[in-house]
Amino acid sequence: MANGQWYPPEWPDRIRALAAGTLTPVTPRRAATVMLLKDTGGGPAVHMLRRRASMAFAGGAYAYPGGGVDPRDDDHHVRWAGPTRAWWADRLGVDETAAQAIVCAAVRETYEEAGVLLAGPAPDAVVGDTTGADWEADRAALVARDVSFAEFLDRRGLVLRSDLLGAWTRWITPEFEARRYDTFFFVAALPEGQRTRNASTEADRTVWIAPREAAAGYDRGELLMMPPTISTLRQLTAYPTAAEALAAAPDRDLTPVLATARLVDGEIVLSWPGHDEFTKHIPTAPTAPTGGAPA
Repeated sequence: MANGQWYPPEWPDRIRALAAGTLTPVTPRRAATVMLLKDTGGGPAVHMLRRRASMAFAGGAYAYPGGGVDPRDDDHHVRWAGPTRAWWADRLGVDETAAQAIVCAAVRETYEEAGVLLAGPAPDAVVGDTTGADWEADRAALVARDVSFAEFLDRRGLVLRSDLLGAWTRWITPEFEARRYDTFFFVAALPEGQRTRNASTEADRTVWIAPREAAAGYDRGELLMMPPTISTLRQLTAYPTAAEALAAAPDRDLTPVLATARLVDGEIVLSWPGHDEFTKHIPTAPTAPTGGAPA
């Protein structure tokens, strides 16, 4: 392959089925993912995990901590610091209960998969250390969905620090994909005193890596990534510090990016609006198996 773009072999057939009207798109599930940054001598590094090759969705691809929204976080009023729920609702383009659930998902998934918690005992504080048997028991309960994140915060007496997050972009999984997500990407800085670890059962490796280095690995075909991952990495290269990336977040466009598949001159053209590097050209009729996905 010319680069590390994740491209499932079943996509061409599913795209043809969608174009023919024989495939009904599934409703995307809301999700959140967090680009966790820390400053280094050479600029910010971002925390990434490599999804296990056995995963049904994007196996072997590098990604950020993230996952689906828990509906239980819609209606439980959590202790909240930073911009109001109304502000977040306007920023994310949803109602206030959905905004709370999306922000909760971002903070929860960062804790579940990286061991980093953007919450504290007061509106101006963050927990300094999330290691230890009692913290691990709570994290395991969250992973198992035995408790909601709102319940976890309430039981711990913690305030969710929404001011430590910046909404960065929004991508929706293409209509021809069997597993669809409406994903909000956030940026955050690693809190002082906390450290990341591979706490995810879905990942076999985690790294702190400079966005430019990760993008170069993708360009060489060494690091497998989905379009939104490499797109956001390229965007992060413009910021010399984590604080500057966070400061830029409020001005970012959150118009959803959704891939389209259309017929052009006898072939299907798969494209992501505003992201020409991901365009694919697929024959309208299946070709004889020769090994490898179409380019």
